Amino acid sequence: MSTVLTFRELPYARENLATVLSTTGAIGDDGVVVTDATLFYPHGGGQPGDQGVFITADGRTLAVRDTRKGDNGEVHHLLDPADAREYRLEVGQSVTQQIDWARRHAHMRMHTALHLLSVVVPHGVTGGSIGAERGRLDFDLGDASFDKDELTERLNALIAADYPVTSEWISEAELDARPELVKTMSVAPPRGAGEIRMVRIGDVDYQPCGGTHVASTAEIGAIQVASIKNRGARNRRFTLTWAETPGGGK
Repeated sequence: MSTVLTFRELPYARENLATVLSTTGAIGDDGVVVTDATLFYPHGGGQPGDQGVFITADGRTLAVRDTRKGDNGEVHHLLDPADAREYRLEVGQSVTQQIDWARRHAHMRMHTALHLLSVVVPHGVTGGSIGAERGRLDFDLGDASFDKDELTERLNALIAADYPVTSEWISEAELDARPELVKTMSVAPPRGAGEIRMVRIGDVDYQPCGGTHVASTAEIGAIQVASIKNRGARNRRFTLTWAETPGGGK
């Protein structure tokens, strides 16, 4: 049975009740738990898997140290090995899922900022990753060059414009008819379900994406292009970090 992706429709939910469908120890020493629904985003698209806890009805707290995609639409919650050995969840048992919200929200902000980076650097994306403190995209630039201070200014202008961030679904055939919407050169959107999830940022960006995002660009906060580095003859790596305030904070 596949896991209902509650985080997709409720990206701001921090806590939810779920039912255990299966428990194994298949991935290393972790306890792998599958539930009927999940608030935990599984690693994919450059965005890390969520962390957090499961809380049982009798008050036990079990740490979820990573979340991964399983087979047949399952989401695998990887419990801390010590917790998995001490307390084994049972099929049919209810647990309260609580995500590490501060970490997830940082991922949502950074992921949305990287979408805007692909707007101000209009070249093919060859790779990327998202973190709570920094994120990066690699671009196939050819002979093009960019100034990081100018890009920082342009990015923060887009953020301050407070564009709404929404999602919708289109058919695979519709995406095939508009190949320019796919910015990634080496990774194609997942197919097979018949529909593709699209993320729209106002009238400035529209592309397939399965990750989590903030509701408006202003929520991202001030950002800066920390570096632009060569990663081969044509590739350049653009790294974003949160902007530092004069007092040294964020």
